[in-house]
Amino acid sequence: MEMHQVRYFLAVCATLNFTRAAEACNVSQPSLTRAIQKLEDELGGLLFHRERNLTHLTDLGRAMQPRLERIAAEAEAARAEAKGLRRLVNAPLSIGVMCTIGTSRLVGLLAELNRRAPEVKLSMQESVPRRLAEMLLKGGIDCAIMGTPDALPERCQARDLYEERFVVAFPPGHRFEGFNGVRMADMDGERYLWRMSCEFTETFNGLLADRGARLNTVYQTEREDWIQRMILAGMGCAFMPEYMVMFPGLPTRVLVDPEVKRTVRLVTVAGRRFSPALDAFVRLAARHDWAGA
Repeated sequence: MEMHQVRYFLAVCATLNFTRAAEACNVSQPSLTRAIQKLEDELGGLLFHRERNLTHLTDLGRAMQPRLERIAAEAEAARAEAKGLRRLVNAPLSIGVMCTIGTSRLVGLLAELNRRAPEVKLSMQESVPRRLAEMLLKGGIDCAIMGTPDALPERCQARDLYEERFVVAFPPGHRFEGFNGVRMADMDGERYLWRMSCEFTETFNGLLADRGARLNTVYQTEREDWIQRMILAGMGCAFMPEYMVMFPGLPTRVLVDPEVKRTVRLVTVAGRRFSPALDAFVRLAARHDWAGA
């Protein structure tokens, strides 16, 4: 089956006239008729009844019409996507990423974009959610990737990408190694390294207070790499998203009682027209295999 056969078939379905269908497809009627006959041979039966000036679909033709319409629609979508990707030579794309988003989940998407549109000029800026939202609304970035519990500004539109749990990271040899999961109550009295950029700090403080647990905060910084190196050096524990772990050998256990999760979203400005590069990125993100990332 070839695409021109599908196109000719759908043209006859629309016109119920071989002559007008040939004119619509800009081919001769004999060429269109031969293509339809070849399609009928491949499908094993007549697609149209032709009775003088009356042409109508057979049962087989009616059964095939929605299927071939879907094939034509998919082919048109593929052509449109390919055309869009061809327009991406030297196209700029600026992405804002919340500073607590781990690279392990995003690098696969960025690599896929690079394979499909290697000429896109990608820039990435890292910041906190409030600043990213400001940049997005002012046009400083094209989109933002965020996982904040706070409501987004009204003009922002979010598309869910993936969900991740929060874990407790702790030094090798810590008592938590024997746990299947760490309860909030288990954190009482623990030496804690405060991740100052953590957007769930108020959430954790509330949960700890509800369970009568108090942390012994011994260090604080905005640098996620320093926090994790210090944990490995035995200086304390920290809450963090499960895909935030940077260094091999850093032990973690999932938080339980209660479990804490966040949804990471791709945020754009509602109603703002996408550039070709942003359109390609949003499409790729929508069908990316996040479960296997």
